[in-house]
Amino acid sequence: MNLSQSEWSRLFHRLNNQLGIILANAELLESRLSDETQKARAGQVVKSVLEAIDTVQHMRREVNEPAESSAAAHGETSGQ
Repeated sequence: MNLSQSEWSRLFHRLNNQLGIILANAELLESRLSDETQKARAGQVVKSVLEAIDTVQHMRREVNEPAESSAAAHGETSGQ
């Protein structure tokens, strides 16, 4: 996908906003539930959303710093 830097930023921003809404509602639901099975399911949603947010942050770093990330992944340093 050939997006400009600003288009990627908008995409990541929108995705984070959507994940934030899901996270807030899942945390609210989890705090209000009394049934332990349902509470555990809501907790799994919270955990999954947090993992998705981490993934988005990783993707954002990769898009923002592709050359640096690629070099780091191959064990290269800028001082060589």
